[in-house]
Amino acid sequence: MSIHDLLKSKGLPYGLLPKEVKSYNYSSTNGLLEVYLDGPCLTKFDTIAFYESYLKANLTYGSLNGVQGFLQEELFVWLPVKGIIVDDLNSGIILFDIGLAHKQLSLSLFEDPPHCNPNGKNSSSLYSILVVIVESDLFGNEM
Repeated sequence: MSIHDLLKSKGLPYGLLPKEVKSYNYSSTNGLLEVYLDGPCLTKFDTIAFYESYLKANLTYGSLNGVQGFLQEELFVWLPVKGIIVDDLNSGIILFDIGLAHKQLSLSLFEDPPHCNPNGKNSSSLYSILVVIVESDLFGNEM
């Protein structure tokens, strides 16, 4: 089963993670999901999103909690996505917990897995800045 099929079977959109997922591990016992990409990369949903080469979260039906390794740009600030929730697939809404607030997005943005660009404009500089943010724990994430 692909990672995208697993997400769909758990009530989450098929296109939540990029095409460039190399492998994943999922424990149905405790819900731990670990995702490995070819490398860090950028994509766009409603704003620019950044995936680290390793993502970790707790997967339950309709949600990813304790997300690590996924950031989204909001008003020129990079914020870690801490959780992703779909309460009702018929609502057409997905919620991103970005720490300061819950951001509502249309599920239609996540119908297909996006292409994630490792060679985006200034991606190596951006990656260096984001690594400093994540490693210095400026946002209170558990390391």
